[in-house]
Amino acid sequence: MAARIRKGDTVLVIAGAERGKRGEVLRVDPRDSRAVVQGVNVVKKHTKPRGMGQPGGIVEVEASIHLSNLKLVDPKTDQATKVGFRVLEDGRKIRVARASGNVIEN
Repeated sequence: MAARIRKGDTVLVIAGAERGKRGEVLRVDPRDSRAVVQGVNVVKKHTKPRGMGQPGGIVEVEASIHLSNLKLVDPKTDQATKVGFRVLEDGRKIRVARASGNVIEN
């Protein structure tokens, strides 16, 4: 199945405690249908000291969020949209914004 949301895309959170926030996708895990979005779903993680260079403590990291709670932001119109697909004459499959019909580059 083709990926509707990919690394580097700007997305809008549409459900959950972080609803309304926008961010860039840092990592996608298609097996679990989850993505890590910059600045969204930030949790505190307790870390153990790992040698002289890394002290222990509490650090804030982004946790993953389910792909069903994300909607792609069209880079040309800056509006959240569904993602469709179109096959070109040369056989390539590209992503298309459903609302505007714009091709999503990436």
